[in-house]
Amino acid sequence: MALIQTSGEILYGVNELVIAFVVIGLLLMTIEVGYRLSDKVPAELSDSAKAPVLAISGAIFGLLALLLGFTFSMSLGRFDQRKQLVVQEANAIGTTYLRSKLLPEPHRSDVETLLRSYVDARLDFYNLRNDKGQFREVIGRTEKLHEALWSQVASVVPKDDRPVTTGLFIQALNEVIDLDAERVAAMENHVPESVLLLLILVALLAAMLIGYGCGLAKRRHLLSTSIAALLIGIVIIAIIDLDRPTRGLIRVSQNSMVRLRDGMKRDAP
Repeated sequence: MALIQTSGEILYGVNELVIAFVVIGLLLMTIEVGYRLSDKVPAELSDSAKAPVLAISGAIFGLLALLLGFTFSMSLGRFDQRKQLVVQEANAIGTTYLRSKLLPEPHRSDVETLLRSYVDARLDFYNLRNDKGQFREVIGRTEKLHEALWSQVASVVPKDDRPVTTGLFIQALNEVIDLDAERVAAMENHVPESVLLLLILVALLAAMLIGYGCGLAKRRHLLSTSIAALLIGIVIIAIIDLDRPTRGLIRVSQNSMVRLRDGMKRDAP
């Protein structure tokens, strides 16, 4: 299992609150810039002369809405995938734990103990915040548990003359190891930063046109323009937050894994 790769990405390493203040601040600033640019337009400009500006504004706002919807869908899809993988991994570990009871002693007890430690490692893997040192420690612990579990397979196969029983256990253990790799890949899979930067750029252009339109009408509309900037900024931050599996306020629920851990502890001798 490889450490989650986020190098070379600017936004991923920045706190989401900092991004929120910067994005909303830039939106408010560009609204003001657009308003000031309209000062150069004659006050007696006719409605027909304003029509192209309104058309361009509508096109930019449509593009912004499309990008917001598209990017939100991308981040939400990745979030849902991570959520489903938690359930699948918990089910796979639970199945392996149940099938380990078919193994002869002392392998059964050893495998059950290793699986309890494995669930703790999987919870630690998710709950750690963006700390590379701690990630390496948890990943190293997980790999050692994989090796220890597989060594139990190598030890029990020559001793157990029930190929169906051991085969079922091996199949379940293989799925556990595969799902570990899938969860790491899902953690690394997020919306490309170029798409997020494009979204922010289009939002800034739209904000500038809001200010420009207010300038043409010779009214600032501070309340409505501020609310528009705030809402656009909140949606962008929600997209970024959904896309951060190890950071942010929106987190994938680990309830399935927690229930599994609690059930294993109750079953422990």
